[in-house]
Amino acid sequence: MIRRSRPAKSYSTVSRSATMEDFRAALITRRRFLIAAAGGSLALLFGTSPSARAASNDPWKTLAAVLDHLLPTEPGAPGAREIQALDYLRFVVSDPWIDQEERDFILQGAQWLDDLAGKRFDNPFPSLDEKQKETLLRQVAQSGAGENWISTLLTYLFEALLTAPAYGGNPDGIGWRWLEYVPGFPLPEPGTRYPELPL
Repeated sequence: MIRRSRPAKSYSTVSRSATMEDFRAALITRRRFLIAAAGGSLALLFGTSPSARAASNDPWKTLAAVLDHLLPTEPGAPGAREIQALDYLRFVVSDPWIDQEERDFILQGAQWLDDLAGKRFDNPFPSLDEKQKETLLRQVAQSGAGENWISTLLTYLFEALLTAPAYGGNPDGIGWRWLEYVPGFPLPEPGTRYPELPL
């Protein structure tokens, strides 16, 4: 499974000798800072207040629509659907090693996006046309925390494109074939994925 791999120089708290766990902790700390800077509320992240509509929508349907919009299918190039980005994101969110705050950040962000779509266009995000989706995502990206939410989804899209298929994304190596990439071996299989290995 591919973990975050943004340049270490962007995070002054991460040294060259830091472990992956230190690196991940620094990213989560950055995310907490951005949420706190937005007022500690995902409502401020999207510039709206909560409503019953937000709680009634399926965040996974919204996340699927966001992922499809961020990486659409094109002739000769796989999109989010082909690389099974949503299945990979489900694996990530169910991973016991993932911080609960990160899970909440991903799922609640989708609910707030739906709420904003309802207020702005009177429809949930998955029902919007491509122009409306683009407008809404650009609005969300205007806040630091909103930009971080979209960046988080983009990170997991790239992971889904490059991950070993056992983790739910990149079925049959479709992403590797498109990029003409040859992965290292041996590849993990179900039963030998990192959460399933004995400590």
